Amino acid sequence: MCRITGFWDLNYDHTYPLQDTLISMRDSLQHGGPDSAGAYINGDIGLGFGHRRLSILDLSPAGQQPMFWEEWVIVFNGEIYNFMEIRKKLELEGFQFETGTDTEVILKAFKAWGKKMVHEFRGFFAFALFNQKTNQLTVCRDRVGVKPLFWYWKDGLFLFASELKAFHQHPKFDKTIDQKAVSLYLQQGYIPYPHCIFEYAHKLPAGAYLELDTQQQIKIEKYWNVQEVYANTSISTASEAELEEELEHLLTESFELRMVADVPVGAFLSGGIDSSTVTALLQKKQGRQLKTFTIGFHDKEYNEAQHAKAVATHLGTEHHELYCTEKDFEQVIPLLPEMYDEPFGDSSSIPTYLVSKMAREQVTVSLSSDGGDEIFGGYTKYEITQNFYPKIQRLPSLLRSTLKGVSAGVNPLWLEQNSSKIPILKNYKNVSNKFPKLVNALGAKDTLDFFNISSTYIAQKDLIRLHGAYQNRYATNLEIEAQRLISYLGMVDIDTYLEGDIMTKVDRATMAVALEGRDPFLDHKIIEFAMQLPDNLKIKGKDTKYLLRKILYKHVPQELIERPKQGFSIPIQKWLLSSLKEPLLSIKSDQAFLTTFQLNKNEIQRIIDNFIQQKTYINPHFIWFLYTLHQWYLRWIKNEKV
Repeated sequence: MCRITGFWDLNYDHTYPLQDTLISMRDSLQHGGPDSAGAYINGDIGLGFGHRRLSILDLSPAGQQPMFWEEWVIVFNGEIYNFMEIRKKLELEGFQFETGTDTEVILKAFKAWGKKMVHEFRGFFAFALFNQKTNQLTVCRDRVGVKPLFWYWKDGLFLFASELKAFHQHPKFDKTIDQKAVSLYLQQGYIPYPHCIFEYAHKLPAGAYLELDTQQQIKIEKYWNVQEVYANTSISTASEAELEEELEHLLTESFELRMVADVPVGAFLSGGIDSSTVTALLQKKQGRQLKTFTIGFHDKEYNEAQHAKAVATHLGTEHHELYCTEKDFEQVIPLLPEMYDEPFGDSSSIPTYLVSKMAREQVTVSLSSDGGDEIFGGYTKYEITQNFYPKIQRLPSLLRSTLKGVSAGVNPLWLEQNSSKIPILKNYKNVSNKFPKLVNALGAKDTLDFFNISSTYIAQKDLIRLHGAYQNRYATNLEIEAQRLISYLGMVDIDTYLEGDIMTKVDRATMAVALEGRDPFLDHKIIEFAMQLPDNLKIKGKDTKYLLRKILYKHVPQELIERPKQGFSIPIQKWLLSSLKEPLLSIKSDQAFLTTFQLNKNEIQRIIDNFIQQKTYINPHFIWFLYTLHQWYLRWIKNEKV
């Protein structure tokens, strides 16, 4: 695991020093690669590659980057878990190896098979390859977008980096804001690929190559697409027992692959279905105790640590837990704009950082369980879309409008306080957050529109009043196949929420403390397998992730797992009304901020005042989005330390 950056200034005019610029870009990423650093400069063509290393495989100097072989030079971030298998294939073709790294395997696989090599890879990765003979640059990102890769193109200047902060070190970097990205951020608290907060910067799509040559032509080509996986997959004819057996084999294989390392490896454990499955299958295979890590809260409303401890005790792991106070959380808040150098509003980044920091004291690699909800049908919004939308779709439009109007008058806070007394709501958490989304979705024109609206935090009409522009969250022409609605919704989230929010959150939080986070559910073979599962093997009755539960309950007693889904949440409303109240109020009068993001001043004042006064319900997550956007602006546009 590392951090990479570089540039190719095809119109280099010697007005700035290449070496100094590259070193500044590279070392802005030192937190993610503290073990060593490398650089490559080709002054004749204005090109530079920089690398910061976190040593995981082949800890010797032989594993340092940039790595050179024949006419090739590479910088690489990530892990190819099956690199030894690929290496053996290459050795049969006559290739010889000098290191024990997966980086060298990429170089020689590219020589042998060209871009098709990526179909051999199981892992997560972002890399840049340059051919010094043909002057062709090739950049690539893994299938799901676990590893970040930003790129920039303006006036013949190409930049790439694992994090946006590296771009700020280049003297020609243009920081013009992309208002489409602002619209997306205000809707959901993150910016999905290919969009970026800056107009001339982009995220390389997951599962894609980018090529650039001296003709200054940029070509982007997808080699894996989750939409195509869904479209080209049919429901399996195998029995439930056969599918369960195959899934357990795939999970075990994937989890074991992600234990490959020359440094200590552990796992995050929340006590939920996904993390317990990862821990259970790995502990069963390990010849030693697996180290597991949990963060706990003294507030019972947010705490799941006791559940994780019970699972760890049953499985016999070496368990570590850290109970955090509100003061611990608040100390992380000032770190967020530096850590998340693009606006990012998922408040669970705070506990994610804290558990990563704790784990780093014991291990260099930690496995997480992200992706299980998207792949196996774990989110409440999937159930609601499956069960609720067909019913409202059948209602006359006038009745739907009336129902929306009446529902909009219900105070979500009252619902939250009384949800345990309302049968239809008693099994749901965060009702005050979910109910307004559902009300907005009553006007949806189709299933995807319903799902998109129920995944956003501000109604379209309110966003237009606030920002003017409305950017559609997600669009596809794919039809929903009967009995595969849950796979369809999972496909949408894999292509948006998983990459833009979950993977961003985990990558920045772990790399901020030089911890490699690995995501064993996100092996493409598992995703491709899960796409063939019918809905009733993902959600059956009240059981989400049905088939995954069956596998887990072979190893962990059901009573240790069964409870309402809780999530990794923190009391942001309380903070915004207390310790963060003054910086929140300052947004109303920061005209430069409002102008930069084209936000309506009167609307901002109305929203913030209503939230502070608590007279009208305003989603606290949306207020957090505004707060974090302002903090990001102060750090990266005004260059203030916040």
